[in-house]
Amino acid sequence: MLLEVNDLSVSYGDIEAVHGISFHVENGEFVSIIGANGAGKTTTLRALMGLQNVKSGKILFDGTDITDMPAHRRANLGIRIVPERARCFPQLTVYENLRMGVYGRSSSLKNELGSTYELFPILKERSDQYANTLSGGEQQQLAIARALVSSPRLLLVDEVSMGLMPKLAIQVFEVLRSLNKDKGLTILLVEQNALSSLKISDRGYVLETGKIEIEGLSSDLINDDRVREAYLGS
Repeated sequence: MLLEVNDLSVSYGDIEAVHGISFHVENGEFVSIIGANGAGKTTTLRALMGLQNVKSGKILFDGTDITDMPAHRRANLGIRIVPERARCFPQLTVYENLRMGVYGRSSSLKNELGSTYELFPILKERSDQYANTLSGGEQQQLAIARALVSSPRLLLVDEVSMGLMPKLAIQVFEVLRSLNKDKGLTILLVEQNALSSLKISDRGYVLETGKIEIEGLSSDLINDDRVREAYLGS
């Protein structure tokens, strides 16, 4: 088991945003956590990356307890996050943003750049452009590419479709699916777009007000009346 989360609780001051949730991700899996805005999805990812302190519970990565490990050490273990709304470095070029993906790491950008540009050819065309001149979809591709250049073992993806036009969101979802199915990359995706995320993932969890209420195979969740009524509009 690559990622195991046991009874995780996360608070902001006196407000508990995540209430004792447990879930896991197997090596090579694509797992989605779906839920409405404010359900605790982003908080969960930030806790996994070490960007948010944990109130209680345990986080294990490949058998190692990383609950209190700082973010940079988790990154060295092979965990990377693609934050919501892309969050590129706007005054750096595409190439410079990609260099930031291996900053302070033993990975070499040269070793990964060819396959990255093959996956995202538009970034090769835009390599000398500043990130803030890219479209929303291109910035999202750049954020994913920046996480990939260090050859992660686990990719955490936060609301990848947020702010994107439907056509661009579909393209980004297809990229994630290809990374998992063709490259074998383990992915944990949190999303409000329930149907699109469940269509490309193996399993899913439904997070409601900080608690996991439903879990199962993605195909089963798509056909679950509770999920359909609350998240799929039917």
